[in-house]
Amino acid sequence: MSLTSIVRHAFTRRMKELERHQTDGEQLQRQVLSHLLQEAKDTEYGRNHLFEQARSYEDFIRHTPVNDYESVKNDIDRMRHGERDVLWPGRVKWYAKSSGTTNDKSKFIPVSDEGLQKVHYAGGFDSVALYLRNNPQSRLFDGRALILGGSHAPNYNLPGSLVGDLSAILIENINPLANLVRVPNKKTALLSDFEIKRDRIAREALNKNVTNISGVPSWMLSVLNRVMELSGKTHLEEVWPDLEVFFHGGVAFTPYRKQYEQLITSPKMHYMETYNASEGFFGIQDDPNDKSMLLMLDYGVFYEFLPTPTPPEGKGLNSTAGNSQQDTSAPLPSGGVGGGCIPLWEVETGKNYAMLISTSCGLWRYMIGDTVRFTSTNPYKFVISGRTKSFINAFGEELIVDNAEQGLAYACEQTGAEVLEYTAAPVFMDEQARCRHQWLIEFSREPQDLDRFAALLDQRLQEVNSDYEAKRYKDITLQPLQLIKARRGLFEDWMRQRGKLGGQHKVPRLSNSREHMEQLLRLNEE
Repeated sequence: MSLTSIVRHAFTRRMKELERHQTDGEQLQRQVLSHLLQEAKDTEYGRNHLFEQARSYEDFIRHTPVNDYESVKNDIDRMRHGERDVLWPGRVKWYAKSSGTTNDKSKFIPVSDEGLQKVHYAGGFDSVALYLRNNPQSRLFDGRALILGGSHAPNYNLPGSLVGDLSAILIENINPLANLVRVPNKKTALLSDFEIKRDRIAREALNKNVTNISGVPSWMLSVLNRVMELSGKTHLEEVWPDLEVFFHGGVAFTPYRKQYEQLITSPKMHYMETYNASEGFFGIQDDPNDKSMLLMLDYGVFYEFLPTPTPPEGKGLNSTAGNSQQDTSAPLPSGGVGGGCIPLWEVETGKNYAMLISTSCGLWRYMIGDTVRFTSTNPYKFVISGRTKSFINAFGEELIVDNAEQGLAYACEQTGAEVLEYTAAPVFMDEQARCRHQWLIEFSREPQDLDRFAALLDQRLQEVNSDYEAKRYKDITLQPLQLIKARRGLFEDWMRQRGKLGGQHKVPRLSNSREHMEQLLRLNEE
């Protein structure tokens, strides 16, 4: 009898509980909200916003504003300095370092003990539970898990509070028994220098029986390529013949799928997307034949949604020539009780929503920055459609990441090309006073004809986005997009310069600002 067949029984009860997601979504979410309000009613935030008096969702939103990081930054700073009962009961020790805001280099997201166990670890547990349900012949636990994570950030630590990438916090606090089935060792896993860590991980994992891998697709691919270099093999299954699944998240998998499929040719290989962020664990791909994810409803996360059929109006939109440094952040909603937000049970399929969360880590009606689109409401399943900060709407074209991914996938399919990394930004006026989008793309397999690739990308963007199509009509508002080929390794070099190589750092895909694009173009010429 295999170890997996024995361990599988530990997941049986949870598999049964997950069936409630099919029919009891609203009830599960109301129970979560009630629990959060009860737990936090005696905190400073709970007292100020009348949590004890809240008997319904409507009571909660009547007295609680929508927040972003700037709204709660001072409270989090106080918590990091040791104050208790501010946003969540007791003292919070851990803080996940996330990408910064307009005014700060980094954000520090509180990770309470309850949030760690009942949100973050719960998501990892359910990912395995759903995978085992879908793959009854799995031997997942008969080998090692290669888990790629970030590092601690001791330069941000304060007495009594510790900072690190979320993945590093998870590794630091994981049950010691898990270390028996994972690789690399803890010391290597928490290294901050990604280039050194990549080599050490590859060497430690090379002769292990790895059955599953977890991490951000871009950084994991870099590690796997190092494994191939050291092994001298052609395909990864020659190194790890029992490899069966990649649990991935953090960035869209579409640009990397072909490279993984070429690297791993085994027919038994599976790919499972998860939606885990510093702020919480939100979704799991529960059906391998469906790219959408199941929204996890019974963790310590209460969801709200702001309808955003277009990127949020506000700063950074309606840009003019020369205004390349504008703030592209989405403003907080206002106007009426709830600020235009709706609870989960009022969402509709096919619409774009900015997601807000209230969590057992002390975030309240917090705009996380992601946009989602529901594909089903029974159960609640969704796809990530973009970021409230990651879009181009310089000329009313309202281009979001979901459009970009569809356009690139089509152009790659038609030309046989493979995209490694990309970013895009507007050109407000060129030397002929014309406007267009500029795409900087690093290919792992370059198309024979770059102009044809650009034309196919442009064509597909018009097909999936009517606003972009209208602006491209007869080239009156927008000229055909401009494609610039990035040299090999450009994006990795740029991330290294910014101190964001590895971990959970991501290349910004779309931006109304040209700040990142100009930095990359200068580096591309060096």
